[in-house]
Amino acid sequence: MPQPERRGPQVLNIGEVLAQLSDDFPTMTASKIRFLEEKGLINPKRTPAGYRQYAESDVERLRFVLALQRDQYLPLKVIKDYLDAIDRGERPENLPPGVSVSPRIVSDELAAELQGRARALSEEQLRTESGASVPLLQSLLSFGLISHVNGKFDEHALQVARACVQLESHGLEPRHLRPFQAAAEREFGLVERVVAPLTSRKDAASQSRAAEAAREISELCLSLHRALVQDRISRMDA
Repeated sequence: MPQPERRGPQVLNIGEVLAQLSDDFPTMTASKIRFLEEKGLINPKRTPAGYRQYAESDVERLRFVLALQRDQYLPLKVIKDYLDAIDRGERPENLPPGVSVSPRIVSDELAAELQGRARALSEEQLRTESGASVPLLQSLLSFGLISHVNGKFDEHALQVARACVQLESHGLEPRHLRPFQAAAEREFGLVERVVAPLTSRKDAASQSRAAEAAREISELCLSLHRALVQDRISRMDA
């Protein structure tokens, strides 16, 4: 019996996209799709001749955008923040109640990349990829520098372990690094107080602005910390 032909990902033109969306969004037009593309909400591939080629992930992203506009009255800026978080492999913060994100909202290529980013590592995998010894990992756990869920570690634990392996080569042990944990908690408390007026509001737009402000403030805090430390180091040469 002949085997069915295997087909690659479906490629749609703009008319076929409109046909898929017409039942739920009957007023959708080709010009609106192009407008959303200009705003960076979708990014269809193009042929060498410049014709747009839409994937199923583009259709799912359009459904997500249009549903949030229609049902939640959210501005495109807030919706784009959600999509940017998804593209970074993160779970969008403060989605309106009842709103879910389809796993098909990202492209096949990005889905494969994000799957690698969101790995859950066993202790053995963590040791192998970070180069950490068993005693070092036990110390990191005991001092609260890393943690696990049901014996699985995330990428943050891997980054911490790698840094601590390098610091250990300079004679710095996990017990010496507790001030970093305390400083992180204090900085988080500072950020939390600054964005409290926004987080106290329950609307999705305010919650999204709070998350964006928190990220910006945390980056500024890190830049300040780095500058202060580098200033002290520069004085060593004076």
